[in-house]
Amino acid sequence: MKRTRTPVEYEFRTISFTRDTTRSEARTLLTEEAEYGRWELARTRIGMGGSRTVWLRRRIIRVQRTA
Repeated sequence: MKRTRTPVEYEFRTISFTRDTTRSEARTLLTEEAEYGRWELARTRIGMGGSRTVWLRRRIIRVQRTA
């Protein structure tokens, strides 16, 4: 019997930091999001002016209905 894997679905959240935000402040915010909101880092982009954009993702858990 072959098992089929269900596709994993994620929800995404974007957070932007200005160039004035220190690494320590950004790390603290992202750590809190990961710890309490169950978010994980998906992507980071540094813009031309020094702004940082961070994409976070978390798995969407679908509850199967039982009869």
